[in-house]
Amino acid sequence: MTQSLHLVAVVVDDYEDAIRFYTDTLGFELVEDSYQPEQDKRWVVVKPRGPGTASVLLARASNDRQARFVGDQTGGRVFLFLQTDDFERDYALYTERGVRFVRPPQHAPYGTVAVFEDLYGNLWDLVEFSRKSGDGEET
Repeated sequence: MTQSLHLVAVVVDDYEDAIRFYTDTLGFELVEDSYQPEQDKRWVVVKPRGPGTASVLLARASNDRQARFVGDQTGGRVFLFLQTDDFERDYALYTERGVRFVRPPQHAPYGTVAVFEDLYGNLWDLVEFSRKSGDGEET
């Protein structure tokens, strides 16, 4: 069996603000932005630049219950992990672009990591893994 993680949904309150943050601030590419008239919503997909295939579906909250989870999809835990090949470059770029880091860079046995908030307050790790990652695979 061959499987891979393809999409992770992030609940947002506005498509345009979310697209701007993920593309202009984080440097992701806009993969798709299609209107779905039968549901009066859009299918908006962004992904980090690079060879990976995992992407983020920017899903606008469609009711009050969903809206309550905007920015708190994991109850305050780190939600997503953005791997980089150059931590210092990306940390400096994101800081320059106004990304709010809530935990400063730390050097750990598995690599270098800092925690930042997305536009809504969801927590992300920006991480550059050391030569050997925690699972023993070469990175």
